Amino acid sequence: MRGSKIYIAGLLCMLLAGCQFHGDKFVDFTDIEAAKQLKFQVIRQQETDLSNGLPYNCFLPDGTPVNEYHDTTQYAMANGLRRTSSVTGTAIVQQLLKYGNQQKVIEIVGTYPTHDAEGNEITLSGKVMLPHGRPPKRMILVSHYTVCSNAEAPSNCFSLEGILVKLGYGLIIPDYMGYGITANQIHPYLVMDQTARNVLDMYLAVRPWLKAVGYEPEEMDIDLMGYSQGGATAMAVLRLIETEYTEEDVEIEEAVFLHRVYAGGGPYDVKSTYERFVTTDTASYPVAVPLVVQGMIKGNKLNIQLSDMMQPWLCEHMEDWINSKSLTSAQINELIGSHVTHDLLTKEAMEQKSDKVAELYKAMTVNSIISYNWIPKTSVYIMHSMDDETVPFANAANAKSKWKDANITYNFGHYGGHVETALRFIYSVQTLIQEEEKERTKYEN
Repeated sequence: MRGSKIYIAGLLCMLLAGCQFHGDKFVDFTDIEAAKQLKFQVIRQQETDLSNGLPYNCFLPDGTPVNEYHDTTQYAMANGLRRTSSVTGTAIVQQLLKYGNQQKVIEIVGTYPTHDAEGNEITLSGKVMLPHGRPPKRMILVSHYTVCSNAEAPSNCFSLEGILVKLGYGLIIPDYMGYGITANQIHPYLVMDQTARNVLDMYLAVRPWLKAVGYEPEEMDIDLMGYSQGGATAMAVLRLIETEYTEEDVEIEEAVFLHRVYAGGGPYDVKSTYERFVTTDTASYPVAVPLVVQGMIKGNKLNIQLSDMMQPWLCEHMEDWINSKSLTSAQINELIGSHVTHDLLTKEAMEQKSDKVAELYKAMTVNSIISYNWIPKTSVYIMHSMDDETVPFANAANAKSKWKDANITYNFGHYGGHVETALRFIYSVQTLIQEEEKERTKYEN
């Protein structure tokens, strides 16, 4: 009898593992009639407890699990001296996890319809992260940083930005085309218009779903957020919303209302990033070279072969190293084994005045958010380390020059390398959200 009771208890635990509490009630998001006919369709769900730290499947921009990160790199400073960083991911995450009272995070993976560059309807995937047992204060639409393995796609891991759920916020994090359920396809890396539309379409699909399942946020305006590739994408999403989804552009129920944008370490000027590779003959983050070249060629359907631009040995490994989505960027960088650009690119690709490079530059300009005749109207926070070895600081400097009249707060400093600054960026966003909430509470009282 005792064994039977244990068995039944275990079976109940298994049955309830796919459900969540909303107040005192279980919520099985896969079985809510009001949501079954909506565009966002739930595939699976789980609950993650942050009381003991982040789960192991939480990755930094170089594919390192955040709990394993330890940076002791030396960085040059403006006065010519060098500073040694000694930062662990665990230390910063522990600091981040001190704040907020939401220990449990509901993670919901689902699919939604969107379109490819030709306007054909496709289905992509992504994740919704919600506080346990209560509607979120506000939703944050997150554009994720560069990932190489499908294991790092938001639908397959715990995104670092998920820490913000502890503050009572909800997150929507698309996988991007080429990841999640479309991992067998080539990701159109840094093809901004298409990626921005794919990202926004997930929010538009999730918004009515949140209402149907009883998790409609307290505030209807949203935050946009992203680091690295995600920083540039977040700004592209902002542009799309401000130019096509305001009350003047669509019916009021279709309009998207913005609160604030948080962008860090972004390649806002793709051309200047490529020029840095060539003029310095240095690729501090080697995998970025084939990612950028392939993204521009494939994503923009250029009449250029990868073999025109990349060395034969690198072309030979594009499928198994990069397009297989089986390796992290850190693993691919190790396999590439060189930080010298001409080891990766052909002589023609290194020649900035060649016809093929000119065509590539044109595509890079089209996909650089600062090349548009547009100035952000929404409040924006942009952070970039002047020591960034992956996304050159010129991107942030050029953005500041372009958007000098916008409502943007810039945070530039010697914050260490790209990965270390990703952690600092998340910390900054959390701090800014907390400060704003304190001010609002003070005002209301």
